Amino acid sequence: MATIRKEFTVQANADEVWAAFRDVGAIHTRLARDFVTDCQLDGTLRTVTFANGLVAKERIVTIDDAAHRLVYSVVEGKPTHHNGSFEVIREGADRSHVIWIADLLPDEIAGAIGQMMELGSHAMKKTLDDAGS
Repeated sequence: MATIRKEFTVQANADEVWAAFRDVGAIHTRLARDFVTDCQLDGTLRTVTFANGLVAKERIVTIDDAAHRLVYSVVEGKPTHHNGSFEVIREGADRSHVIWIADLLPDEIAGAIGQMMELGSHAMKKTLDDAGS
């Protein structure tokens, strides 16, 4: 099983950054503008449309406000197995560190998913930095 890990630092308060992550139906407006173009939420399922045209259906597994941790799983899309998590860590009053981990199968799609996660990390950093300034 492939594991992909991305980390980035945001110039924004951890509570504000966490609020954007926990707003699971607003990825395209609050979290990853220009990377995600639409997000439709139906209970614990969300349909995410990416800028490259790819569409994935994801299940929200855990929203842990105390730990600032979100867990989700792709239930329809290219992976046969996918578990992803985000954790927001406070690094002072106006700085946060984000850790994004995805475990997935088949291993052969790890390169493509890793590239998407890299683009997503840049989009999230820009969106969150802009919101924090």
